[in-house]
Amino acid sequence: MSETKRSAAVTETTIPEREVVLSLYKSDDKIYARGVSGLYNRWRWVMVWATQLFFYGVPWLQWSGRQAMLFDLDAKRFYIFGLIFHPQDLIYLSFLLIVSALSLFLFTAIAGRLWCGYTCPQTVYTEIFMWMEQKIEGDRIARMRLDDSKWNLNKITRKSLKQFAWITFGLWTGVTFVGYFTPIRELVPSIVEMQLGGWEAFWICFYGFATYGNAGYMREQVCKYMCPYARFQSAMFDGDTMTVTYDEARGEPRGSRSKKAGENANGLGSCIDCSICVQVCPTGIDIRNGLQHECIGCGACIDACDDVMDKMGYAKGLIKYTTQNGLDNRWNRQQMLRRLLRPRVLIYGAILTILTTGMAVSLYFKPEFRLDVLRDRAVMARYTNDGKVENVYNLKLENDTESERDFDLKVTGLPDIALHFSDEDAQGFKGLKPFEKRNVVVELQLPDGAVSAGSHKVYFEVTDLYSKETLKEKAVFIIPSN
Repeated sequence: MSETKRSAAVTETTIPEREVVLSLYKSDDKIYARGVSGLYNRWRWVMVWATQLFFYGVPWLQWSGRQAMLFDLDAKRFYIFGLIFHPQDLIYLSFLLIVSALSLFLFTAIAGRLWCGYTCPQTVYTEIFMWMEQKIEGDRIARMRLDDSKWNLNKITRKSLKQFAWITFGLWTGVTFVGYFTPIRELVPSIVEMQLGGWEAFWICFYGFATYGNAGYMREQVCKYMCPYARFQSAMFDGDTMTVTYDEARGEPRGSRSKKAGENANGLGSCIDCSICVQVCPTGIDIRNGLQHECIGCGACIDACDDVMDKMGYAKGLIKYTTQNGLDNRWNRQQMLRRLLRPRVLIYGAILTILTTGMAVSLYFKPEFRLDVLRDRAVMARYTNDGKVENVYNLKLENDTESERDFDLKVTGLPDIALHFSDEDAQGFKGLKPFEKRNVVVELQLPDGAVSAGSHKVYFEVTDLYSKETLKEKAVFIIPSN
């Protein structure tokens, strides 16, 4: 074999083929969002204050000597101001979830991702963490320079202060979250006294770490990759849904120019290609590329662009909340608003109104006690010594109020029917303590021959002597055939 062939053979057998590795995740550059001011920024902060005052403030409110909103898992009771829910009230949670989903559909059909842009916890906490970051490290340029600089006393100090602020805020958020399940006026002293329970400590750290990680570091990654809403939101959009939109017909072709040159100098559009709309975007997208699933509809780019247009002396609204039909047909705001009451919105609104009204009425008439009636399965019916027909029932009454109550019991449905308590339950339903459940055995007696043989409907009526509220439960009285 020649030297050339031998060399080629060795090369062929010893040099492996190069493997091509495809990554399923693309690492994005860190986003340094620029500060912005304007109408939509003010609305975002209004919602930040509103949601956080509610979240952090409600656990400290008192109602009738206890925490106003408390989800007591040990006692299996949920307190929401004057309302008290038990496991058997799960239907109200189902109604709440349905109403929340329909509300999301309605608001999305009208104005896109309003929830994401203004009230989503991810957006709200990201806004708070970015505010702390800006106060400690400076504006966008200062933060970029700080990250690019070498480690020195200034960088260590600022980074440490930021981490301290983030961790402290995250942990307090965890404390507040746990305070909805463990009375917060007991929880905080137990933390100070180092007597915190294991589960409380776990959930404080878990929720605090989640807040710290999501709002401090993951930020737009949660909206882009983790939140499913971004993926299916377009299914709820139509041509009359108001979204954050760039007016391409007015803005293109874009290009920089001096302020003195005029808005349409050299055949250019209104966009001066300053890229400030990209710099202020919390998810780092360019709205000029059209509607994207990463856009959370916060309106930061609108405020930034309006500010630039104002400085250039151009009309505002190059980026604005508008509809696709309104943009294509050059409708004014009044014409677009008239399109809001379209079939989809009306259907969502009607269903939501019916469900909300039904839920409110049900809560208003929700009884403060519960009565369950069970027949004695051992004996269907029997005759007493004095010749009467007797049926035995087991009644379970639950006092769902936070005060001691007396209840009166009577039976209706058949003439001459008599009610007797067993000797062990002679006191009946008197003096039920708060949340007490009492089982009482009662005997119903009817003179023989008063009605025909068979089953007859009877009704147990329980009346709260304090509120005068009456609850009626149906049962069956059986008369055996001779």
